[in-house]
Order: sequence, then structure tokens, then C-alpha cells
Amino acid sequence: MERPLTVLLVDDHAMVRSGFAMVLSVEDDIEVVGEAADGLEAIERARATRPDVVLMDVQMPRMDGIEATRHLVADDLGRVVIVTTFDRDDYLFDALQAGASGFLLKNAGPEQLLDAVRAAGRGHALLAPEVTRRVIGKMAGGAGKGAGPVATERAEPKELALLTAREREVLVLLGRGLSNGEIAGTLVLGEATVKTHVSNVLAKLHLRDRVQAVIYAYEAGLILPTEE
Repeated sequence: MERPLTVLLVDDHAMVRSGFAMVLSVEDDIEVVGEAADGLEAIERARATRPDVVLMDVQMPRMDGIEATRHLVADDLGRVVIVTTFDRDDYLFDALQAGASGFLLKNAGPEQLLDAVRAAGRGHALLAPEVTRRVIGKMAGGAGKGAGPVATERAEPKELALLTAREREVLVLLGRGLSNGEIAGTLVLGEATVKTHVSNVLAKLHLRDRVQAVIYAYEAGLILPTEE
């Protein structure tokens, strides 16, 4: 049997950590290896336990989740999933730019929590919820009205020339938050072919995962912030 995915829970509310632990600990393929009440403790616990996945709150004392995420990603101490109440879009986007692999709403159900942990543990970014596309689109497009037209006037990054026409199409669809299956349906391709294109896009643009691909697509002006 494969070893279970190890998870570190980071939240300044003990009840939240306990609730997540109860849901996760009954699963055979998931093991909670530690808890932390703030960002500094999270870094210490991550160094000691080397978790596969870190469920990270944003607003915490001493060090917030954004700064902690930056440290964890830089030191390769686990893939971070931000757990948020979604009351601050800018916090979420900053965390994604810091290297988080996605986010989960605190009011998510048990199945969504399990899916998030398993997806992150397998190296997938969490981009399915429409709210993710809305936030990344809004923030990557820049503050205020008129961000879209400005984005279209920027010079394209030189590395985009490395992509084939098909890979560029795939990047645009990634930027809209589509899954491999949805991209396959849109371009009338097999999912295995789409997976290969996605891997090529990430490699050529030196992107870590699909979250970075989404941000890249917006910042490169391939997707307007208002596009759905």
C-alpha cells in the first residue's frame, strides 16, 4: 500500500483544527502529523514533520498565512492549501502568488476538504471552484476599472513564443480555470493529449503548477479580468 498523505493543520482557532483533524483522521490514506496556531509555529512544525500538505489559515498572530506560505514553498516543506473565509480577495491572491497550491473555503463540506487534501498531495492545483477564477481574474488584472484594456496593450512575454499554437490555446483555457477534461472537450482532444500539452506549457514557461499558469495567463494579457 502507498503511504498515507501527511497533513499539517495551521489555524489560530483550536476548534477549527480539531474539526479538520476529525474529518481527516478517519481516512486510511490521510494522516494528520501536526498542528500549529500561527505561521511561525507552522514553519517549525513543517520542518519537523515534512508534511505533504499544509492546510493554512490566513489571518493569524505573529506571522500570517501568506508569509508562512512563502517560507514553506521556498524551503519545499509541503504544498500549501489556503483555508479562508473569503472575506479578503487580496489576501487570497497574495497567498497564491506566494506559492499556495490552491484554497478551500472554511464552510466547505467534509468531502471537499478530503478532495482538497488529496488533490494537493498528488501535485494538483485547486482551480475548480468558479470563485477561484473570479478572484485570480480580478486581482491579476490589476486594481480598479479599466484593467482589462491595459492588459491587452502590454507587450507579450518573450517566452510565449516557445509555445506551439495548441499549447497557447491550452494556456488560455487553463487561465479560465478549466480542468483537463473540460479542455479536452473544448478542443476536441483526448485527456491524455491535454495532459501532455499542460505539462509542456508548465515546463516551457517554468511554472510550478496550474495555479501559476492561471496567474501567468492573466498577467500576460491572454485573459481579461472580466472574462468568465
